[in-house]
Amino acid sequence: MPSLNALLAASLAFASIALGAPAVQDKHFSVEQVKNPKFIKSGPLALAHVYSKYGVPLPKGLEKAVKAVKSSSHSKRQNGSGSVITTPADEDIEWLTPVQIGTPAQTLNLDFDTGSSDLWVFSTETSGSSGHDEYNPAKSSTSKKLAGATWSISYGDGSTSSGDVYKDKVSVGGLAVASQAVESAQRVSDEFEQETGLDGLLGLGFSSINTVKPTKQKTFFDNAISTLQSPVFSADLKHQQPGTYNFGYIDSSAYTGKIGYAPIDSSGGWWEFTSSGYAVGSAALNKSPITGIADTGTTLLLLPDAVNSAYYAKVSGARYSSSYGGYVFSCSATLPNFSFAVGGVTITIPGSYINYAPVQQGSSTCLGGIQPSDDIGINIFGDIALKAAFVVFDGGNQQVGWAKKTL
Repeated sequence: MPSLNALLAASLAFASIALGAPAVQDKHFSVEQVKNPKFIKSGPLALAHVYSKYGVPLPKGLEKAVKAVKSSSHSKRQNGSGSVITTPADEDIEWLTPVQIGTPAQTLNLDFDTGSSDLWVFSTETSGSSGHDEYNPAKSSTSKKLAGATWSISYGDGSTSSGDVYKDKVSVGGLAVASQAVESAQRVSDEFEQETGLDGLLGLGFSSINTVKPTKQKTFFDNAISTLQSPVFSADLKHQQPGTYNFGYIDSSAYTGKIGYAPIDSSGGWWEFTSSGYAVGSAALNKSPITGIADTGTTLLLLPDAVNSAYYAKVSGARYSSSYGGYVFSCSATLPNFSFAVGGVTITIPGSYINYAPVQQGSSTCLGGIQPSDDIGINIFGDIALKAAFVVFDGGNQQVGWAKKTL
């Protein structure tokens, strides 16, 4: 005859299943990025994205350059060849992360963005969604419209993305959040509409800057954090190949040496930390601290004017161009490495990463991956820096960690 303890254990197990509780609370998982073959790599577009994202009007020269790039790419799409602009083999491209939404699952390729806190997607409600996969809440048995909820994001060029909100199942890698706020776009800014292959964003900033009204919604990470083995995620982004996001654990095989940690200031909703100094080429570390944010949703590395001046002084023919709103140089130039220190660890970005892209298709003039931050108002450690390191976002200890890795 079963003991009382055995019967009690069986009853508790049944109750857990009946209530839908996870069988295992401690989880960790990984998800690998996929290529966006439709991505157009452009220096002016990358720089303009930063201005727009952080609500800063574009300088006139940069605005004009962006219009020229968009006009060129549009004409190439219309030439009947079935191809967009070719990306040279030695240039990096855009990598996105597949996310499953709804029941049955609808897979969309999203940009994981530690610089924002909204999970928004192109949907069947979006005006002008050609070239994007769409979330269709009507085809998900688990979708539920959040009554009265709206969201809106304003950009520096005056455009907005906005819409309504659903709660639905969202899965990333091996973990599902049963009731995640999914912000369905009814209106999308031209920038995102024209970036075909990108189906939306998954914000990994802090929930305090989520834009849903009247009640802010939690990010995917905040909703998942209680089920994770550890309250962390990491970004192991790569140059010219897919990177990996890990949730709930730190993969010791992904980096070398120690992880240098710096405390964060999350009051602005970002992963803001302070680097203890920088170096150009083989020079000694300049111990001037740089406070900035780790932003996976920004391509470039935005630093103070003085740092830019020190760096580009070592690049033959480099100059600041008001026509493009940033530093440019000959695409054939050899660029020095750039290093910065965090928590006793020095991260070195190869000069080849900083030779970002031509200012226009076919041009012999390139725009640098390091650009001034003064107009933006904040320093931003974007993908140019992130791809040179293994980066830990530690929500439990409120810190960011940087480690060297094999490049």
